[in-house]
Amino acid sequence: MSNELCVIALGGNAIITENDKGTIGEQIENIRNVCQKIVKLVSEGYQVVITHGNGPQVGQALLRHKLSSYKVPEGPLDTCGAETQGVLGYLIQQVLRNELKKAGIEHEVAAVVTQVLISKEDEAFQFPTKPIGAFYTKEEAEQQALKYNKKIVEDSGRGYRMVVASPTPIDIIEKKAISCLLESGAIVIACGGGGIPVVYEGDELKGVEAVIDKDLATEVLAKMIGADYLMLLTGVDKVCINYKGPNEEQLGVISIDEAEFYLRQGQFPEGSMAPKVRAGVDFVKSGGKKTIITSIENVDQALAGKTGTAIVK
Repeated sequence: MSNELCVIALGGNAIITENDKGTIGEQIENIRNVCQKIVKLVSEGYQVVITHGNGPQVGQALLRHKLSSYKVPEGPLDTCGAETQGVLGYLIQQVLRNELKKAGIEHEVAAVVTQVLISKEDEAFQFPTKPIGAFYTKEEAEQQALKYNKKIVEDSGRGYRMVVASPTPIDIIEKKAISCLLESGAIVIACGGGGIPVVYEGDELKGVEAVIDKDLATEVLAKMIGADYLMLLTGVDKVCINYKGPNEEQLGVISIDEAEFYLRQGQFPEGSMAPKVRAGVDFVKSGGKKTIITSIENVDQALAGKTGTAIVK
């Protein structure tokens, strides 16, 4: 039986898939699928921390705020992130507790609303790049840009979207609380959506309108709590080079040097796989045993070394 610590990052698109309307019922069923895999890891003795994305969910929250703004004030982006952390944390902890009970396992599960420290001087604030929220026509986009004083760009031929800063995570504010929960034996859900971005103004924390990359925040958390394994779940079984080309190749076990070589070659798109590979490399460089990138369906098999892409020293 293992007593090693594994941090598992779920994508927000895994909780609301392309074919879903986004109902709570659909999200519960999608969460149940991955929780059944996580229960197997717990039964094998692994300690588990779960992080998750919130892209589709925060988009829904922003849209609800806009549609109801004629009656109630709109909330800023950091509070929308907190809303989705709360809802998704609730759903994950409830479903996971139920699945553990079905398996005859008594285990505490706790969701932590997590703030992540960033720098006010991060250059991402001068060059916002992260698309969020609803899609607009060009005319609607111009109106939204004036109303909210935000930059709006064309997004992959699908329409126009607001873009916000995606600053680098520096610290996890609730890391001690998360460590205490782990020491008590609990499964912890944290850093939802990359965490709520906060800065220090003097001695006080203040939320800011930004979106932190979920995989980078997960990697920072994994380092701070001394995790053995970092598992980044995505839509493919293995990372590929020459993706969708005639020489496409799936990667199995690769070294830090190989991963960095492929990054320099530009093999991984910045909007999807590159942040995962960078986070994986940094985690192993900092003392982690292994980073695994794979699909949700392969959680248990990948940790056992039977599939997925693994980054090692």
